Amino acid sequence: MSVSTNKPVAISDANFEQEVIGSESPVLVDFWAEWCGPCRALGPVIDTLSEDYEGRAKVVKVDVDANQQTAMKFAIRSIPTVMLFDKGEVVDSFVGVRPKTDYAASIDKLIA
Repeated sequence: MSVSTNKPVAISDANFEQEVIGSESPVLVDFWAEWCGPCRALGPVIDTLSEDYEGRAKVVKVDVDANQQTAMKFAIRSIPTVMLFDKGEVVDSFVGVRPKTDYAASIDKLIA
C-alpha cells in the first residue's frame, strides 16, 4: 500500500501564471507567510486538501513575503487568504482560518 506524499507545491511570482492561471484543473491557492501563526495553523488543513484532491484539483502555496508581486496583484491584505481559481479566474476567496469543509465544499462545486 502506497502512502500519498502529495504536498502543496510552492508557487512563485515567476510561475504563478503558468501553474495557476493556465491550469486545466481548479487550483486552491494558500497565500501565507512563515511568521504568520494562523497561516501555520492552517498548514495541515491545506496539506490534507492537497492529498484529498490529488489528480482532481491543484493545491498550492504562495509565500507573500517572497512573492509580493502576486500578493499585490490579488490585493492580499490579510493572511491567510485562500483563493480558488477555475479557468484562470478567482471563483471563491476565504480570509482567515476556516474549517476544512469550507474549502472542500468550494472545490467540490467545481469538480462535481
